[in-house]
Amino acid sequence: MKTDTTRFGELLRIMKKLRGPGGCPWDAEQTHESLTRYLLEETYEVIEAIDAGSPEHLKEELGDLLLQPVFHAAIAEEAGTFTMADIIETLCDKLIRRHPHVFADMHIADSAAQIENWEKIKKLEKGEERKSALSGVPHHLPALLKAQKVTEKAARVGFDWEHVDQVMAKVLEELHEFEEAMIDGNTEQMESELGDLLFAIVNLGRFLSINPEEALRKTINRFQQRFAYVEDSLHAQGRQMQNASLVEMDQLWEAAKEKESLR
Repeated sequence: MKTDTTRFGELLRIMKKLRGPGGCPWDAEQTHESLTRYLLEETYEVIEAIDAGSPEHLKEELGDLLLQPVFHAAIAEEAGTFTMADIIETLCDKLIRRHPHVFADMHIADSAAQIENWEKIKKLEKGEERKSALSGVPHHLPALLKAQKVTEKAARVGFDWEHVDQVMAKVLEELHEFEEAMIDGNTEQMESELGDLLFAIVNLGRFLSINPEEALRKTINRFQQRFAYVEDSLHAQGRQMQNASLVEMDQLWEAAKEKESLR
């Protein structure tokens, strides 16, 4: 069996051949920009594999995800901007620099202290680029994850609630304001208030150490599984959902929930 290093070098050579003369036309046409969608897709497929709990599936999807930086490195090397070796060197230097408690003599009490120190080091690295405590949050993050990152950064400089009851009260306040906007029938105001409500809920999740993106994703998965159970149950009876009553579908929905609880 070849070593990891040897096989990684082989992977780089395969990509170079795919983009070179006589290679794959599609691979040769790709740019940093055109690959963006695939980077996102592969990331979410890795998450799906983790949720499925299948090591084989996860291994395959991590490979697909690894292909993306290899692809980008090949494009950059052709343009003369950087190589995979440069990427690895930059990463190694960053990991060592940002873990002084491991590679130097600094003492870190716990993971919370490590996060705080990591942010201090990042700020020093960026110099004057980051003037705001909220700087550094990627613009293209999913909205829930971005909201979590923003509130985390605000909390680190003391802009935070003291007790969870205060956060919960804010959620209820925003829900009430959304209800008032609904009564008024003002669509623009409803959108604004719904955004405030979602933001408050994200803040509640952060305060309770619950990842809102992950929580919603799991809820969506449960919804899809229960919905599929309702569909399959009706199909087994030779029926379609359109021909079933809400009462029947609700009974099957509850049966799906009961089935989950027995696992």
